[in-house]
Parts: sequence; structure tokens; C-alpha cells
Amino acid sequence: MAEEESNSKPSYPLKVFYCGNCSLPPEYCDFSSDTDRCREWLEKYLPDEFNRIMTCTGTAGGDDSDEKKRQKRGGKGMVKSKKKDDGPKQVCLSRAPRGKKKSVTVVTGLSTFNIDLKVAAKFFGTKFACGSSVTGEDEIVIQGDVKDDLFDIIPEKWPEIDEDYIEDLGDLKR
Repeated sequence: MAEEESNSKPSYPLKVFYCGNCSLPPEYCDFSSDTDRCREWLEKYLPDEFNRIMTCTGTAGGDDSDEKKRQKRGGKGMVKSKKKDDGPKQVCLSRAPRGKKKSVTVVTGLSTFNIDLKVAAKFFGTKFACGSSVTGEDEIVIQGDVKDDLFDIIPEKWPEIDEDYIEDLGDLKR
């Protein structure tokens, strides 16, 4: 009984070993990004710790052929939108009423030219000193009627968009 009590109590100061590959304690090497290198390092430099950890986890072989796949950062929630190349490359400008005398300008089709919509909305907002936001999958709404100015500004800012690719849809209801 006296031996069990002395083995269960830790002796101070504690000696903590750290992995030379990931700089984590060996118990946490499974959570690092490069588990195989950690195991190799532990087997070479700390064989006692390596054996203790491998017997505790039940994988004394070292290499697991059917190693479980760990979830990467972001997981299933991080779904990247796919670029749509099947549609025609066309930028459409329209004006939509907002209230009695006010209106907004709607720009669609910039994403077909691989233009970041947030950057474009920020550019339009600073250029026209107004509010501008990305509202849809491929839609930027600019406060105010600036449709006529956009015919000159868009080809000037993005040379890959020719004036022939810009279409005026007139007044539309949103």
C-alpha cells in the first residue's frame, strides 16, 4: 500500500518534456499539424516517453495505415464559392427608385471578370462619396444615381472590362 501511494503522488519539481518538432508536450503531439514527424522525433530523442505514450493510446506500431482523418480548420462551415465561368461576361447597370425622389444604382456582373466585389464597392463608395454595399451574390448597390459616371469609371479602373461589355438596363424595380 505504501508503494501505491508513493507512485500516485507526483514528485516536485515536475519534469516536463517538450517535443523538439512542435514544441508541445508529447501528450499533445497528436493535435499538432505534423504528427508523423513528432513521433519520429520522440522515438529518437525520448524513447521512454514515446513508449509510454504509445502504450497509453494503444498504437504501439508507430505508423497507422488507417489513421483517422482530422478535421482541418474551418471544417464544413467554410464553403468557398465557385467561380461561374459558363455565363456571358457582361456588366449590367440599372437604376432603381428608393422612395419618392431618391434612387440607387445597381451594378451586376463584375464577378464574371474575377473582380472582388467588396473592393469594388469600397472603390465606388469613396469615388462618389456615398454609401455602397454588396447585397447579392453578384450585385453592388450604390446610393444615388451615378449610372452615367460608371460608363467611364469602370473601364478606367479595370482595363479588362471594355465599354462594349457594359450594358444599360435603364430603370428597374428591385
